[in-house]
Amino acid sequence: MRITIPALLVSAVFLAGCGSSANPMNWFGNDAPDESVLEPIDAANPLIPESDGVFQNRRNQIAIYPGTTIDAIADLTLERVPGGVLIRATGLASTQGPFNARLTPSNEDELPEDGVLTYQLQAQYTQIAGGTPETREVTVARTLTDQELSGTRTIRVEGLQNALERRR
Repeated sequence: MRITIPALLVSAVFLAGCGSSANPMNWFGNDAPDESVLEPIDAANPLIPESDGVFQNRRNQIAIYPGTTIDAIADLTLERVPGGVLIRATGLASTQGPFNARLTPSNEDELPEDGVLTYQLQAQYTQIAGGTPETREVTVARTLTDQELSGTRTIRVEGLQNALERRR
């Protein structure tokens, strides 16, 4: 009894590597699927819609900002932050309710011209005329890294009536 159990275990281990019918793993049927039952796998994923070009065109489109330039620039500050500069500009709009304001570069490459990096303070407007200066005020901030500021000595923010500039 002491020798039969280890002998059976050793023989089962040796036979487990065989592909014959003596292998105990093959006694209850082969797990390999019958090739006549297999269906061809379609390469297309049914969960992903076929590209009709709509999404591709949207990805490649450049978004056009519909804002207009703010009337006057009230304040411009430059603050050092780790790795760059934070530009904060405050402007006064002609009507109440400016929203979605941003500093847009005056040139497409956003590169300094003669050491001056120029932005325009732009916003979208609701159609409410007049109002107190507090309701027409908008503040926008933008960070620039040291690499983006290479070659820049002055940062200028323009409005319709005036422009403010600060030296770095």
